[in-house]
Amino acid sequence: MPPATFLRETSGGTLLSVKLQPRASKNEIGAPLGDELKIKVTAPPVDAAANQALIEFLADKLGCSRGHVELLRGQTSRHKTILLHGFKAADVLQRLG
Repeated sequence: MPPATFLRETSGGTLLSVKLQPRASKNEIGAPLGDELKIKVTAPPVDAAANQALIEFLADKLGCSRGHVELLRGQTSRHKTILLHGFKAADVLQRLG
């Protein structure tokens, strides 16, 4: 299996590069698109609703609290960088798989 280019380990956890699709029919993880993982959420991109839905969806998938999922970059963009505190890349890959 090729390495997941959308994940990078750091000293604080793992960085996840995401391309977010708001207003989808259901919350789901799509296929990797280059160096990003496509994630769909049902929330609209209004008043940070899609960002909040993304954080809650990832926390649920990873089995952690929302405090462990931090949006670092891309508050107003579809392209986002998320820091997953205390996770190794292999753990993230297994839980999101």
